[in-house]
Parts: sequence; structure tokens; C-alpha cells
Amino acid sequence: MGRRVVVKVGSSTVTGTDGRIDRDVLSSIVAQIAQLIQRGDGVVLVTSGAIAAGLETLDLGSRPTDMPTLQATAAVGQVRLVETYASLFAERGLVVGQVLLTRQDTGHRQQYLNACHTLSRLMELGIVPVVNENDTTAVDEIRMGDNDHLASLVAVMVHADLVVLLTDIDGLYSSDPRSDTAATLVERVEDALDERLSAAGGPGSALGSGGMATKVEAARMLMKAGIPMVVCDGSRENVIVDAAEGVPVGTLFAGGSVALKGRKLWIAYAGRPAGSVSIDAGAKDALCLRGGSLLPAGVTDVSGSFVVGDAITVADRSGVVVARGLAAMSAEDLKKVKGHKTAHIREVLPDWDGEEVIHRDHLVIL
Repeated sequence: MGRRVVVKVGSSTVTGTDGRIDRDVLSSIVAQIAQLIQRGDGVVLVTSGAIAAGLETLDLGSRPTDMPTLQATAAVGQVRLVETYASLFAERGLVVGQVLLTRQDTGHRQQYLNACHTLSRLMELGIVPVVNENDTTAVDEIRMGDNDHLASLVAVMVHADLVVLLTDIDGLYSSDPRSDTAATLVERVEDALDERLSAAGGPGSALGSGGMATKVEAARMLMKAGIPMVVCDGSRENVIVDAAEGVPVGTLFAGGSVALKGRKLWIAYAGRPAGSVSIDAGAKDALCLRGGSLLPAGVTDVSGSFVVGDAITVADRSGVVVARGLAAMSAEDLKKVKGHKTAHIREVLPDWDGEEVIHRDHLVIL
């Protein structure tokens, strides 16, 4: 197999101005993906649009506001969406396989690995994985709609060489082009992504619920993994093939040096944190500058109800998240011993046989 490419299609690209699934646009996207596959590449398609397809199928005039109806709409629309993709790919002699994921799935290490193996095997068999969040059960995912995050996570899972995010805008602009006529397209981003967030804007579509900010966050994750990402206008002719061939389209977030791999990437991004801890300046220096583990003595506050093995975030005194890791003790126990020196901990927790809140091997500096 040649390169591995993840293509993400947003709701604003999937649907036309009438709010219905735009079969012509999807046909163009499928044709381009087929072209990549025919030359030996493996492609994963991450697609939004289940709710939009459900609105069309159920003949609803607007997006439901209550969660049961929204989830029911997604359930109906997911079938219609995949049927459309299956039909279009079949015209080109290709088979699709549906993969529905939630953060709960990817947050469990073994389930995450199982999904990795499934996606890779589908591509090896010449099948196009069509991936979406499981909107029928994942309440938070419907509210957030961050298929941009899902696409970046899938890219990490399959060790992708490129991610192409198709949207309804040319790429990242120097400021919000909807309100600033002087805004210019940023063609390439190497680093300093934090400075771009203020210009990222909010949701740009009534059907979708993501914005440029989620794409910048996806880029931040992918740069940690050394995977380049292109954000571009999905309606532009031959845009996927051009992006895969290195033709300048939209904004290229260049893949940096591979700072994180495998399990560390999973710790950093795959699951939803079950809680958080705040640390003092000394603990922050030990973690960020000296490569140490997090000890109870450096913890100043504990939030959430996490247990051993849960993912938690670590914030400094100003509230900035500086790390993420797997807890080696429960929130209940940590609240009893936060700020205590290691020698005194067993006086409070005589049965505890550890030393760290988070061991360095299970910690990622962000």
C-alpha cells in the first residue's frame, strides 16, 4: 500500500444550499478518493452529515432542539448517508465499511487498539472505511460536532501521511473574513498555533456545529504526531487529489517533528479526562523542565471523581493545562494526601503502595 490519507467532509460540504445531501458534491469527492486508491493509496473517509441526511429523510424543516429527536434524526440519517456513499463508491468498483466511534470507545485502550486494527485491515482489503461519530448515543459529540478531532484521531490511529479537511471556506485566514474584508488566507502554518486561535472564528454553518477553531485544534494534535493537514474548500475542483499531490490548496499545517508516538498520543488525545488536578510552581518545573513524575506534594487541588487508570489533566496555578496522564491513585485518596510529602502519605493511606499521582511513563506534557 502507498500512502495513507484521511479525508474529512464537513456538514457544510455534504449539504447543498437547500439543506439536503448534495449528491453531486459527494460524487466528486468519491471520484477523487477512488483516484487515490487506484494509484495505491489507502483512504479513510470521515464524514459529517448524518443529521442533515436525517432532516431530509424525515422531511423536517429545521434541526431539532430536543436531544431524543436529534438522536433519532441522526439514526435515520446515518443509514441514508452511508447508502449514498456505498452507491457512489460501487459505481467505481469499491466497497465501503461503516465505522462508528465515540470518545468512550477511543478512551478505552483495548477498544482503541481494536479500532486501529479494524481500520488498517479494511484499507488492506481495498475497502473504504466510512467513519462518523455515533451521534445516536454520544450526546456530547452531537453538541460539539468535532469530527475535526475525530479525523485527527483517526489519522493517528492509522499512521496517516496526510489529512485533508474539506469545508466551505478556503482555509485559515489572518482574521475572520466574514467581518474583516482585509483578511488574507494563511497558506502555511509551521508552529505557534496558539496565536491563530483568536482568528479561528466560531461555527460557520447552521447545519454543522464546528468552526475553524476545531480545525486549528486538530492541527495542533497532528503536528504533535508529525502528520501534515490541509484545510481547504471542498467545492474546489480536484481539491483532494491536488492536496495529496502537494499542490497548494487552502492552508497547510505542516507536520512537525514526531514528538509523541503510539501510547503517548493515545494518553494525550484519545479519551475524555475524568478529572483534573492543579499543581504548584515547583511541581510544574519538575514535570515540564526536569522530566519528573507528579507527586502528591505538588498537588494543590483535585476535581472530578476519577479512579486509578483514568485520564486526568494537570493544570498550573493560573489554570493552564500543562499535561495529561493516567491517574495512579483515585481522586478520593488524593484529596486526603494532596500537599503531603511522600514519607507522610502512608500515615493517611496505610494500604497505598505507590509514590506518584501520575508516573512519568504515563504522563504527556502538552
